[in-house]
Amino acid sequence: MNDNHTIDEETALLAPAKKLHKPTPLPKVQIGIVLLLQLCGPITSQSIYPYINQLISELDITGGDERKVGYYAGLIQSLFFLTEAIMVIQWSRLSDHIGRKPVLLTGLVGTSASILLFGLSRTFWTLVISRCLCGLLNGNIGVMKSLMGELTNPSNRAEGFSLMPVVWAVGATLGPLVGGTFARPHERFPRVFGGQFWRDYPYFLPCLVTSSFVCVSFVITLLFLKEALFTGIGGVASVDGSPVRSRNKPLPLRDLLVRPVIISTSNYMALAFLDIMLNALLPLFFAMPIHIGGLGFKPSTIGYIMGSYGAGVGIFQALFFARTIRRFGERRIFLWSIMVFMPMFLLFPIMSFIARRHGVNLAVRLIIVVLVSLMISMDMAYGLLLHFHVHHGFVPNKHSLGATNGLSQMCVSFARALGPALATSLFSLSVERIILGGYAVYVFLFCISCLVIFLAVLLPEKVWRRTMTMTSNLAISALGVNYG
Repeated sequence: MNDNHTIDEETALLAPAKKLHKPTPLPKVQIGIVLLLQLCGPITSQSIYPYINQLISELDITGGDERKVGYYAGLIQSLFFLTEAIMVIQWSRLSDHIGRKPVLLTGLVGTSASILLFGLSRTFWTLVISRCLCGLLNGNIGVMKSLMGELTNPSNRAEGFSLMPVVWAVGATLGPLVGGTFARPHERFPRVFGGQFWRDYPYFLPCLVTSSFVCVSFVITLLFLKEALFTGIGGVASVDGSPVRSRNKPLPLRDLLVRPVIISTSNYMALAFLDIMLNALLPLFFAMPIHIGGLGFKPSTIGYIMGSYGAGVGIFQALFFARTIRRFGERRIFLWSIMVFMPMFLLFPIMSFIARRHGVNLAVRLIIVVLVSLMISMDMAYGLLLHFHVHHGFVPNKHSLGATNGLSQMCVSFARALGPALATSLFSLSVERIILGGYAVYVFLFCISCLVIFLAVLLPEKVWRRTMTMTSNLAISALGVNYG
């Protein structure tokens, strides 16, 4: 690269490819630790979904009115994302200065402590404190993506990042299974957990299991993770092998806002907003009694259904994602993934209508299968955002990688903070006041899904900067994947 070449905020970190090089082998141990950290997120966050609504009912927060459970369930879920949104960019920027490892270790401690506190909660306010503590202390989502970018280089970056959605799907499978299986162990396993403690704290065991996993991950990270920020394990270089010069200090946040970043982040936020509302509504709908618009499932059943969704995502992504993209193209599949939110939200009132008249019969079960299948196909949208950026994205400054990740995650966290409280509160409001027969929430979410399509069409037919190589920069870690 010419020494006189000017580097500005929109200059790609890598020059256009002159020739292809053999991919560098991934640092397996270090990548494995990052994936282990990735696994901690969905296992802990997803494990509470099967029993959160029943927990709120049993704490008597609602005064015995189960129609109000949605208000409090959504609030508890939203508080985590709200506090995360406030702090995630600060943790990410801090990691640009002190390194990734100290921030990751702090996040693991916060996650482990908060989930234990959640399991020991006997009041609504201790639930609130535990979720806020988890959000405030956990900046790992953005930092992990930065670390993955630094552990890889242009020749193997796509291979490294392709592992993250599969690992997330594994966690999203195990989390609900742990929550549903080990909730209320004094009823399910009375010979082992028949003591008074387990009766007083019936949801502590799934929290203990997930916290133990996080503690093991902490020890492994402490002992074996190498700091990549200062050592440059992956390295940032042009495809022809010449070093890339860039500013040696992180950029101001305003300099990170360039057009592809804005468009992709906007779609990222919209996708996360719809997705989190769906995922907050689903366990609430499954848990509520049939007469108020739900299906009346037990936590174990909810755990198995949501676990099957996570497993389906992992299998589909691993076996069919790449060939589907090659067959139909990135933009077309992304639009499909966004459009399936409309029929998914319409399936809820159909199931409720049938269940109220005939109970949870074969037709309802088949609709659940269809719903889970649509959710699995919808999940391609996250990988598609990754695919767009693998081709064309750019990070303005390699020293701002953490800040870029943090900015993206902050925006998404705000969307996720609003989503659960909005969706579950609308559910409770609809059934409490019988608005549109109790189905007003689904009409609202259907309309929102329609509006998001107009944002999705802003993505280009052809990827930006075709002259750049497929694995051209580190921005894929900031904007492409939101498995977390």
